[in-house]
Amino acid sequence: MKNLTRKMIVNTIGLLFFLVLPFLTQLFEQEYLLSLFSLILIYGLAAASLDLILGFGGMISLGHAVFMGIGGYAVGILAFHKYDASLIFGFDGSENALITWSIAIAAAGIFGFVTGAISLRTKGMYFIMITLAFAQMGYYFFSALSKYGGSDGLSLYTRNELLAFDLSDDVTFYYICLAILVVFLSIAYRIVNSHFGKVLRATKQNEQRVQVLGFASYRYKITIYTFASAVAGLAGAMLTNQNEFASPELMHWTKSGELLVMVILGGMGTLFGPVLGAATFLLMEYFLAMYTEHWMIILGPFLILVVLFAKKGLYGLLIGSKSKDD
Repeated sequence: MKNLTRKMIVNTIGLLFFLVLPFLTQLFEQEYLLSLFSLILIYGLAAASLDLILGFGGMISLGHAVFMGIGGYAVGILAFHKYDASLIFGFDGSENALITWSIAIAAAGIFGFVTGAISLRTKGMYFIMITLAFAQMGYYFFSALSKYGGSDGLSLYTRNELLAFDLSDDVTFYYICLAILVVFLSIAYRIVNSHFGKVLRATKQNEQRVQVLGFASYRYKITIYTFASAVAGLAGAMLTNQNEFASPELMHWTKSGELLVMVILGGMGTLFGPVLGAATFLLMEYFLAMYTEHWMIILGPFLILVVLFAKKGLYGLLIGSKSKDD
């Protein structure tokens, strides 16, 4: 009960901080930080989706960023055809977020289902390498699409349109990102604490025993893998709107590595921890890069210390979590 209360306090303080942040940036005349924290929310969403398959499913993926890239390019390509005379699959382009973001989610989810159906037939190092291979395939595929900018990427004329909300306004866009993240974390929390989540965690611990008990572990894994892929696609769509730019670099394996670092920093198997990990990673990158381009020299030892002395990451330190699963 003590840990639960402490967790609730930490989560409440974190939510309140994000809610009042735009007012704080205006109060201290640091509005430029709003864009940085919008990135934190977006990467927090992507990292939390990775935590679903890594922290709860035990699936170590080095290709999660490819789903972000697919979601980002779905938005970019649809926006491109909005102003281009050509059609895409027989349809005009669009800048309507309800359409473009839905397509981004669907495209990333379908790709996740297809690649997951293959990757999940393997385990351990083989699974890691196959997810890496699929990610690099996506990277080189979009790098070769000269019509959509090739390796130079694809720029948007403006952010998408979402009902009566003005996404071109940074404060509005920030709160949209925050709302999506909160909704996802609420849904994910219910999932991992449901019967489905219990089977998924048991599969992580001992898949053979789960199968002996009569559960089709493969179905549970492919379901959560597809869901996590779709959410990462949504994060990619939001990131493309934030930057008004889609690039193949978003799919590179190094970007997947950064997502892994965020999850490890924040705490695997905590859901809320990866958001803290994303904030820590991006804030360290932003402020340390002011002093040295070799900022990762500082991040490296810091990550080692977290791994050695905080089994549940920084979030685990805040809530007083033990090394075992919650």
